[in-house]
Amino acid sequence: MAAVFTRLRASALAHKSLFAGQARLASTRPSAAGSAATNLNGSGPVYSVMAGAGLGLGAFYYAYFNGFLPEHSVAKGRLGLSPLAKDVSVVFVLGGPGAGKGTQCARIVEEFGFVHLSAGDLLRAERQRAGSPYGELINNYIKEGQIVPMEITIALLHQAMKESGSKRFLIDGFPRALDQAQCFEDEVCKSQFTLYFDCPDEEMLRRLLKRGESSGRVDDNIESIKKRFVTFHETSYPVVEYYSKMNKVKTVSCLNPVDKVYEQTRSHFLHL
Repeated sequence: MAAVFTRLRASALAHKSLFAGQARLASTRPSAAGSAATNLNGSGPVYSVMAGAGLGLGAFYYAYFNGFLPEHSVAKGRLGLSPLAKDVSVVFVLGGPGAGKGTQCARIVEEFGFVHLSAGDLLRAERQRAGSPYGELINNYIKEGQIVPMEITIALLHQAMKESGSKRFLIDGFPRALDQAQCFEDEVCKSQFTLYFDCPDEEMLRRLLKRGESSGRVDDNIESIKKRFVTFHETSYPVVEYYSKMNKVKTVSCLNPVDKVYEQTRSHFLHL
């Protein structure tokens, strides 16, 4: 057991050292080269994120496929996740940042007994976990408003589902891209439907700036918020369109008062 922890610690330290070195190297590159790599809204270089992506995934796969992460088992698919019960029920909850997903999920949990899993909360917790080899990588992706590599997010969700002991889940803020949706359904389980909270950007911006006054979150600032909007429209909304073609989307407008929004929301769970 001591040898396993020694190997895991060595892997994490190596990742941290490599990430820091690559980030320093990127910061010294000429501006002409830097112009080739920009974030989603074209506002500047993202070498630190790009450098961390490959190194972070390398550390992830090393730890995961050597059995260092919880719930590792003989591979059932390309991520090697152990199977869930066949009667597990999953509802994806999507909407732009600040649409009110968390508020509505809390009420569904209270009335219908679902377990609420927020992909964002799991990533933030992992980022802050002492000794995590992915903390710096996750932090950089979140600050840039970009999507954390799905292998990390799906493994964290799968682990939380297994540990909960429940069979009914609301998965909030996921999938954030089409490949995440397809990978989750191939590797973990099929979704029942996608609950989509429709809210205009102007209203979401107002809510997020208000929340940022007290939240302490690194992404509750005007620059990160704008990047998150771009990411949502360009990569996350296509997930809604994908499931809409399969008649698996329930849309709720977020412009009504909270109680009215919940009346419409709960109607989609009465026969589950």
